[in-house]
This record gives sequence, C-alpha cells and structure tokens, in this order.
Amino acid sequence: MRSKRQVTSTMLLSLITLICFIAIASTLQTQWITNFDKVVIRWVQGWESAPLTCIMKFFTQIGSSPAVILISFSTIFILYKYLHHRAELILFGVLLIGTVCLNQILKMIFHRERPSLHRLISETGFSFPSGHSMEAFTLYAAIAFLLWRHIPTRTGRTVVIVACIGMVLMIGISRIYLGVHYPSDVMGAYLASGFWYGFTIWFYQWYMEYRYFKQTA
Repeated sequence: MRSKRQVTSTMLLSLITLICFIAIASTLQTQWITNFDKVVIRWVQGWESAPLTCIMKFFTQIGSSPAVILISFSTIFILYKYLHHRAELILFGVLLIGTVCLNQILKMIFHRERPSLHRLISETGFSFPSGHSMEAFTLYAAIAFLLWRHIPTRTGRTVVIVACIGMVLMIGISRIYLGVHYPSDVMGAYLASGFWYGFTIWFYQWYMEYRYFKQTA
C-alpha cells in the first residue's frame, strides 16, 4: 500500500507542476509577469558587489553544460561501480537527456528574448525556460533521489537533500543576478523539470513495482 501511495503522489506532483508551468507560460506576455520580473530583478541585482558577482559566476558555471556533464558522468560511475544498480543508471540518463530535449523544445516554442536590463555576462539563445535551472533541478533532484535510497542515516540523507536544494536555488538565482534570465524563466524551468522528473520517477516506481509483483506471482 505504501508503494502504491508513493507512485500516486509522484504522479499527482507531476500533474501539479505541469499545471503551474502552463499557468506561468500563459502569462508571459502580460503586464503582471513583466512587473513581477522587474521587481525581482531589481531586488536580486540590488545585492550586487564584486565578491558576490564572483560567487554567482561560480554557481552559474556549475550549472553550465560542461559541469553538468562532468557531474553526471561521475554520478553514473558511482551508480555502476559501487552501487551496481543498472535500472537506476538508466533512470538517471533518461532524466537528464529528457530534460535537455524538453528545454530545447520549449525554448523553440516560446521564443522569448533574454532580458537586457543589466547583464553581467554574455549569453545567447532564447530565455524561457532557463536551461541552467532545468538541468540543475533534474540533476540534483535525481542525485538526491538515488543517493537518499542508499544512505543509512537520517543525518546523511538530510545533508544530501539540503545540499541539492541549495545547489538548485543558487544556480537559479545566479541566472537572475547575472542578468541573463527573468525570474519567470527560472520558475518556469523548475516547474518544467519538476513535471519531467515527477513523470519519469512515477514511471520508474510503477515499473519496479510491476516487475516485483510479476516475479513474485
């Protein structure tokens, strides 16, 4: 029963994030979202200082494709070498590859230009949703999900979850601070990745439960 509740709640979470993403995407051309973005951008960029800019550039580099690829391969190595879970290896790959593809599709659909208020770094491509934020959400949510299952202590699990949440938030905030994304780009990215993550985890849990009952039948 507990497993079935987990599967159901994961699917429900996926649907909620999808609905929220659609809600944000439908307001991109409205004055409300424009005002919201301007207020948040002014607030975040109001923190600007030389040391903080260096920190934000560091986090945005961690969220870049080369860093994500390096962290992903390191995670895959650990999953294969030490944990010997091939199903989790496939799950991890599907989550990341699906996120990259989904991000490119959404960018081509919405064609949103990047903000030009105050850029601290140069970026190209469309703005909505943020690729850095989407990849960070999926990568660290996947790491938290996979490692949490193998860490025996509550303290260890808490440290992993807090660290992963912190990385996701800092990478998203860095994109706003550096002036290359609107806050709504980051919010939309989290929701889009949340949908893909929830749907994929739901399918994985359903499949593992189905395989278990088939083997014990």
